Amino acid sequence: MPEMLRRDVRLLGAMLGDGLVEYGGRDLLDDVERLRHAVIAARRGEIGGGEVASLVDGWTLERAEQVARAFTVYFHLTNLAEEHHRIRTLRDRDTGDTVPGSVAAAVQQIRGSNGRVDDLIDGLEFRPVFTAHPTEARRRAVVTAIQRISDLMTRLNGAPGATERAEIERSLREEIDLLWRTALRRAAQMDPLDEVRTAMAAFDETIFRAVPHVYRALDRALGNSGTRPPKARPYLRFGSWIGGDRDGNPYVTAQVTRDAVMIQADHVLRALEAACARVGRELTVHEDTTPASADLRTALAAARTAHPGLIGEIAKRSPGEPHRQFLLHAAARIAATRERDADLAYASADGLLADLRTVQESLAGAGAPRQAYGRVQSLIWQVETFGFHLAELEIRQHSELHEQALKEVSAGGPLSEMTEEILETLRVVAWIQRRFGVRACHRYIVSFTRSAGDIANVHALAASLGDGAPVLDVIPLFETGEDLERAPAVLDGMLKIPAVHRRLDETGRRLEVMLGYSDSAKQLGPTSATLRLYDTQEALAAWAARNGIALTLFHGRGGSLGRGGGPANRAILAQAPGSVAGRFKVTEQGEVIFARYGHGEIAKRHVEQVTSAVLLASTDAVQDRAREAAARFRPLADKISEAARAAFRSLIETDGFAAWFARVSPLEEIAELRIGSRPARRKAARGLEDLRAIPWVFAWTQTRVNLPGWYGLGSGLAAVSDDGRDLTGLRDAYETWPLFNTLLDNAEMSLAKSDRAIAERYLALGERPELTETVLTEYDRTRRLVLAVTGHERLLENRRVLSRAVELRNPYVDALSHLQLRALKTLRQGVANHEERTHLEALLLLSVNGVAAGLQNTG
Repeated sequence: MPEMLRRDVRLLGAMLGDGLVEYGGRDLLDDVERLRHAVIAARRGEIGGGEVASLVDGWTLERAEQVARAFTVYFHLTNLAEEHHRIRTLRDRDTGDTVPGSVAAAVQQIRGSNGRVDDLIDGLEFRPVFTAHPTEARRRAVVTAIQRISDLMTRLNGAPGATERAEIERSLREEIDLLWRTALRRAAQMDPLDEVRTAMAAFDETIFRAVPHVYRALDRALGNSGTRPPKARPYLRFGSWIGGDRDGNPYVTAQVTRDAVMIQADHVLRALEAACARVGRELTVHEDTTPASADLRTALAAARTAHPGLIGEIAKRSPGEPHRQFLLHAAARIAATRERDADLAYASADGLLADLRTVQESLAGAGAPRQAYGRVQSLIWQVETFGFHLAELEIRQHSELHEQALKEVSAGGPLSEMTEEILETLRVVAWIQRRFGVRACHRYIVSFTRSAGDIANVHALAASLGDGAPVLDVIPLFETGEDLERAPAVLDGMLKIPAVHRRLDETGRRLEVMLGYSDSAKQLGPTSATLRLYDTQEALAAWAARNGIALTLFHGRGGSLGRGGGPANRAILAQAPGSVAGRFKVTEQGEVIFARYGHGEIAKRHVEQVTSAVLLASTDAVQDRAREAAARFRPLADKISEAARAAFRSLIETDGFAAWFARVSPLEEIAELRIGSRPARRKAARGLEDLRAIPWVFAWTQTRVNLPGWYGLGSGLAAVSDDGRDLTGLRDAYETWPLFNTLLDNAEMSLAKSDRAIAERYLALGERPELTETVLTEYDRTRRLVLAVTGHERLLENRRVLSRAVELRNPYVDALSHLQLRALKTLRQGVANHEERTHLEALLLLSVNGVAAGLQNTG
């Protein structure tokens, strides 16, 4: 472990230990230490898992809860320390040389291969879409407490004097004690607007301020020193499903959607008002050194006529500073927009942009280019990126509901509550467009799209509103294996829909298609789903080229490896040739939002890595190499896919599998964590088909099996290598084909986060030894063959930083797993005493929260 990270972990751990003694006496800390030493000894093979279980079983339930809480809080503190170390590492790498994975590195590489950088920049788009998928297990109170500790650690690492250091350390102890005493799980179910407000924290704290820095980095890479108009376009567009995604969530209503966009608007208008006021206060250029342009003088005169009192007060505070006066007037107008003061408010963000450009052009014309293209340009970029709506709110609903609603509307009789709700949602979309512009909300995603008729149904429902109909881009979402195969045929049908044809003409033949990673992986297994998605991307890219369509593929990826997660930049470089074309749109879900966007420097690094990958993946050189490798290894991949899918389907189609899975995992109990407003199942049925992919992955993660991230791959590799005796073709594919390389590396990461010995104890709870043997045999086969193909002697051998982090965490996760096993085993045996059952459930859910923090994965 790096020395600085070791220092931070030890400091925070020692402070937590002192807090435990203050709270529960020395005995509490001793019990925590006994378990810590036991799980480390078990990892070394010095004792067996049974001895650890005996230690845990010997405690009262109250003591077991306290120990589980201690390990959970420890993980929150360790995660914080690791985040700070990542930031230190990013700063240490920033020596002035080109940093690998940066935008500058991508521009340099493209120019070195005679690529057309300017063309790529002109078409560049990155659209992260925040979703309310329930994978953030931490309460907002816990996140806020951790942020306060983080702020103190930043101050502590800034070389304070002795007195200040003592005060910081005192405050740290206070905050850690508060975190220990704070309930770690929610007492009440979240509602959709709680989820909206939670996501706003990332915007308020990080994203709004980080965006100009991202554009500035691109501008520098393109050779601009800040004294000329920027070459970097505002290519970031944030989207949100939070408050708009109603698929299977009855709590997201038309009113919730309206409220969600108003919450977003309130946050972005407050941020723009503060930024504009700050720039206005700082821009103290005097008319003697920097005279205002004729346009600015005219605009200021018009403002004085319309609002003499306001302009008079501003001018009194800023005499002889027309640029400053106009910006402070603009800040007052932004405030009026938020407060709905029609006399002073801007009608739209375009009005604010026009005013800011008037100031910028005046500064440039007066010979002050650094002022024109410095802080004023940053503010312009923020307005261009966020508008007055912050994120483009997207609607999602299931195809079956539209079909039923259209039947009712066409029949002309009374409408069901659901049909009324669908029509009201469309009316709210139209209202949002009138209030904030079409860009604020125009995408309508149809889950489980099976045919072009599913798209036509939404357009028909919108048309039934007459003049009140919104402008819509209806986006098909292909989720199952069969739907992915049918995707090009469905798009052929969409081109025949008049409403789609009109929108293509209006948008320059732009079309968006969404691909679902989660349900395809749950249906086909991780290996076959990855290859099926690649095939679909390839087919859709060819379809777009034939039809002259500017296609954007929207990747519905989760944070976990079993739902399409993993390093985003590597995933982009592994996409099918022609499918990126300078545009990348992806869901950012649950815990991923705060992991990637919770800190400014980490957010900037993430966006830069994605941008770099999108640029490189769109070059001829990268696409040609990937195309050649795919053609060469596709027959091999098809055989792997067939065998992997057969193994996966054989497992989940085993009689009684769903009941066994529910017994060996905390599947049903996870709903009690109340980590989201959405139910775990689309319908009331208890089978696997209606179980959402997130609880499927979350539950397997808790069992330390991590099955959705690797199951079936071993069978696939064995089928083409004579069970590992002939690895030549596989090793060649791993070295040459980015998709296959990413597939194996992601499986290796998933295996590294699993633990066979503990997994076996969970699987034994199901009392189906044949299923346990099937799972563990496939685990052993997959692990053996992944290591053989990659040439590694141990998992993650070539990823030193990640390997070290996983190895250091695993023993502590083991401790929580043993505590969870105690609770789960007793609950599965049946508990009549209500008080005992309540304590067992509390222990179980606390340990679920802790394991999620330790593995940094939920769903």
